[in-house]
Amino acid sequence: MTEDKAPDKGKQGRRPPKMATAKHLENVALWYLQRFAASADSLRRVLMRRVEKSARAHDTDRDEGAAFVEDIIARFRASSLLDDRVYAEGRTLSLHRRGISTRAIRARLAAKGVGADDIDAALAMLRDQTADPDLAAAIAYARRRRIGPYRTRGDREEMRERDLAALARQGFGYDIARRVIEALDIGELEAGTRL
Repeated sequence: MTEDKAPDKGKQGRRPPKMATAKHLENVALWYLQRFAASADSLRRVLMRRVEKSARAHDTDRDEGAAFVEDIIARFRASSLLDDRVYAEGRTLSLHRRGISTRAIRARLAAKGVGADDIDAALAMLRDQTADPDLAAAIAYARRRRIGPYRTRGDREEMRERDLAALARQGFGYDIARRVIEALDIGELEAGTRL
């Protein structure tokens, strides 16, 4: 009698990737844009991963898949489904609210493949909305992490250097970090960031 073995839970249970046809890639792109905000470059990377998986599994042509991807991106840009400037502005506001410095925002957008002109426009929009974007972001970060004047325990002076280092790691300059960490009055500190 042979012994029945349980199937291995490794890669055996996975379905093979679908073939990267123009229609399939377009459906993937639409599904992705419904779920996530994306730059043209990040969508290109997602679709090219699908093309690569299809080429390995089905021996499809990578160049043909790349041509499908470029066609989809061009059509989505023409119909405004994909707009790097709008993506950069939305992502800039979101990151700023989380307490990310303008230097770090610039780096994150560049990593997503957003062009320098679109990044500059998004940061200019942020400067129009906020008197001092880096100060406002540093305050938001300090509030979120409960450091500096937002520290609830009485060990504020002992934690000063650590708090300054936390803000420095987030990309804030020493002057801004010191201004936030050494603030005595939260209301006065926050009033300096409004227009």
